[in-house]
Amino acid sequence: MTTAVLLRTTRRRRTARALLVTAALAGAVATLFVVTMMVGSFRLSAGEVIASVLHLRDEPSVDFVVRGLRLPTALSALTVGLALGASGTIFQQLLRNPLASPDFVGITSGASLAAVFGIVLLQAGGLVVSGLALGGALLAALLMYVLAWRDGVSGYRFILIGIGVAVFFEGMTGYVLTRAQLFEARQAMHWLTGSVGQASGSELRLLSIALAVLLPLAVLLQRQLRALELGDDAARALGTRTELSRAGLLAVAVTLVALAVAVAGPIIFVALVAGPIADRLLGPAGGGVLPAALAGAALLLTADLVAVHLMPTPLPTGVVTGAVGAPYLLWLLATTNRQGAGG
Repeated sequence: MTTAVLLRTTRRRRTARALLVTAALAGAVATLFVVTMMVGSFRLSAGEVIASVLHLRDEPSVDFVVRGLRLPTALSALTVGLALGASGTIFQQLLRNPLASPDFVGITSGASLAAVFGIVLLQAGGLVVSGLALGGALLAALLMYVLAWRDGVSGYRFILIGIGVAVFFEGMTGYVLTRAQLFEARQAMHWLTGSVGQASGSELRLLSIALAVLLPLAVLLQRQLRALELGDDAARALGTRTELSRAGLLAVAVTLVALAVAVAGPIIFVALVAGPIADRLLGPAGGGVLPAALAGAALLLTADLVAVHLMPTPLPTGVVTGAVGAPYLLWLLATTNRQGAGG
């Protein structure tokens, strides 16, 4: 068998596996999305939930529970998970480091500082806090990009500067909290924990529209992303305009994570974990943005189910993701250190 035939066979197998994994993840997300609206004090069947969501039947009591109470939370978990999963894997591939997550490079911290500033000092709430969080995340990303620029952006330098910026913003957030009254401090701490149940309809619509535009764009830019993952020299040899592609991919990832934080607060570790889970499922065909986004959605929907229905008392979603993600981070630090990887 010739080399060309072997390459075509391998490519077909990888494509088939990628399609199978993506379909399986989409099915899991759809199932979790429906289950999220089935469980609770007023239990419903899958048929009742689907009929209500799709407006197939007119049952006022079921419609009130599904559309009025449970659908906003389920949509929030779905859209925020998709956004975090996609942005996390873009950061990790672009900066070539498994620790390169928006949680650790200042994006989330910038959003948190701006939101806490609005809650404590401006007595703001709702859409104003979300707008401030979005602006804070975008400003943090711009600041890091400018500071990391030295005839281009090095992934290692970007991460180090991002960690420094994150520590600075977290310190400023702590200072602002010391200026708060008790009620404002409680409100700010609840926002900082992260929860998919606190989004308004306008925030969800904005994130949904952004996902409809940016997620397909990220999938289209996946070829450039894989080229950049090989290094700038290899990417240029493949005809990729490195800095333009990197700036475009960073803009997509930052916008997605900024909108996700604006909707649900800083839900940690989902962006860090979703990409590696998708890569493990994809095997040699790893690096897919869409599978990582679906993995993020599945993680967040599961975390919300656990936080609300399996705990003795309902908890914010960020508590569960933090409890699961912290051991993974320790394992990742230990393994990358032994392998000499990760910078």
